[in-house]
Amino acid sequence: MILPPFLTSIVEWLRAGYPDGVPEQDYVPLFALLSRRLSEEEVDQVADRLVEDGDLPIDKTDIAVFITKITNEMPSDRDIDRVRRHLGTGSWDRTDHDL
Repeated sequence: MILPPFLTSIVEWLRAGYPDGVPEQDYVPLFALLSRRLSEEEVDQVADRLVEDGDLPIDKTDIAVFITKITNEMPSDRDIDRVRRHLGTGSWDRTDHDL
């Protein structure tokens, strides 16, 4: 799948923050952060790319479950802060979409 440059920059930013892949405990807060600034379709595209390339060792069904968890139970502030710290101060190309 070919992503638009904007979404490609997000994937690259996530990979810089998680060079060894995203740990399971960060899935829900990570998707929650992405969902604050991206459309559902954009989050799906980013997640699909991360799964395809092995950065998320889960499948599309698992991703749907994690995204559903976000809408039913938001991650704690502590989880969100942990993911933000892990990703560092970097951002993607669109400054109006900083997390």
